[in-house]
Amino acid sequence: MNAAGSNLNRPGPPLWLLAELTYKCPLHCVYCSNPVDYTRYGEELSTEDWLRVLREGRALGATQLGFSGGEPLMRADLEILIAEARRLGYYSNLITSGIGLNEKRIAAFKEGGLDHIQLSFQDSTRELNDFLGSTRTFDLKMKVASLIKQYDYPMVLNVVLHRQNIDHVGQLLEMAEQLGAEYVELANTQYYGWALLNRDHLLPSREQLERAERLTNEFRARVGDRMKIYFVVPDYYATRPKACMNGWGSVFLTITADGLALPCHEARMLPGLTFPNVREAGMEWIWYDSPGFNRFRGDSWMREPCRSCPEKTKDFGGCRCQAYLLTGDAANADPVCDLSPDHGVVQRVVALAQHPDAPIAAAVQPLVFRDDRNSRRLSEV
Repeated sequence: MNAAGSNLNRPGPPLWLLAELTYKCPLHCVYCSNPVDYTRYGEELSTEDWLRVLREGRALGATQLGFSGGEPLMRADLEILIAEARRLGYYSNLITSGIGLNEKRIAAFKEGGLDHIQLSFQDSTRELNDFLGSTRTFDLKMKVASLIKQYDYPMVLNVVLHRQNIDHVGQLLEMAEQLGAEYVELANTQYYGWALLNRDHLLPSREQLERAERLTNEFRARVGDRMKIYFVVPDYYATRPKACMNGWGSVFLTITADGLALPCHEARMLPGLTFPNVREAGMEWIWYDSPGFNRFRGDSWMREPCRSCPEKTKDFGGCRCQAYLLTGDAANADPVCDLSPDHGVVQRVVALAQHPDAPIAAAVQPLVFRDDRNSRRLSEV
C-alpha cells in the first residue's frame, strides 16, 4: 500500500511539466509567487540536467511544457531547451515578462519550435507598471508585444490583478485590444510567496472585484469571439476551494531551478514533507513512488468536513499550501471553504479589505519588493 491509501490506483502520467529555469528576474514584483527565501536555494540545474528532465518528462507522458522562472529569458541556453522540446514533441509555452526578448532571440525561438508566448504586464499605465515591478519596463513590454505579433505568435497577455491595479481593468482590456491580443488572462492574485507577504496591500475590496468583473463581462460582450478573456476570482472571495492543480500529483509536475520536483510550484514550503531532486532520482520514481508526491493523493488523508463531503471529487479538499499558510496544517480543509472550521481566518482578512485604507487599518509594513536583498533578510527571520 502506498502513502495515499488503499483506495488509490496508480495515478495517470503528468500531463503538464513546468520548468522553473531560474529564480533570477530583472523585475521585483510585489506579488511574485516565487518563495520569499529563494536566495537560500542551491545552484541552478545545468543545461544537461534540463535536457534530461525534458526527455524523462516526455517519456512519462507529459505533453504540455511551460518555461518559467523567475525570468526564463535570463537563461542563455533557452534556445537549446526550446529546440529539444520540439524534437521531443512537447507543446511549449514561454511564460515571460518580456525583458530580455529581442528580435534575434524570438527568431531563434520560432525556428526552434516554440509554440506559445505568454507576456505579462503589471498595468496599463507606464507609471504603475514600472512601480509594481520596481523596474522601468513598460516601453520594453510594448516592443515585445509587437515582436510577438510580428513573428506570428498568438498574442497572450497576462495581468495579475490586485488592489493597486484592479480599478484599471477597463484600460487594461483596451490596451489588450490595441495590441491585438487573442487571449487575456486577468488573474487575481493568489496569496503565496511575496503576494502573501504583501496581502494587506493587495487584496481588493468586494466592490472593486465586482466592478472589475462587470467591466470584463461588458467588454466580452462587445468584442465577442475576437478575444478570449479569462477572469480568475481570488480564492478568498470564493465559498468553495479551487481544484488546486486538478488534485495533488494528478496532472502537474514542477521542476524548480535547483532541481526539486514538486506537485505544485509552492509545495516546498510544507513542513514534514521531503521532495526529491532530479539530480538524485529519476522522474518516473519521483512521480509514481516518492512519498512527497503520494502524501495527498486520493482522499484517505482527508479529515472532516472533507472526508464525507460530496464535493471532494471535484475540489480534492482544495489547496494544501493555502491550508498550511492559513491554519498551520496542510492536512486541514482549505479555509476558503465556508464548511471549514477555519473559514473565519479568511473572513477576517476579507472584512479588513473592505476598508478603503486597508493597509493603514491593518498597520502593516510598507510594500516589500522581491529582490535578493529582501530575500536574504527574510531567509534569516
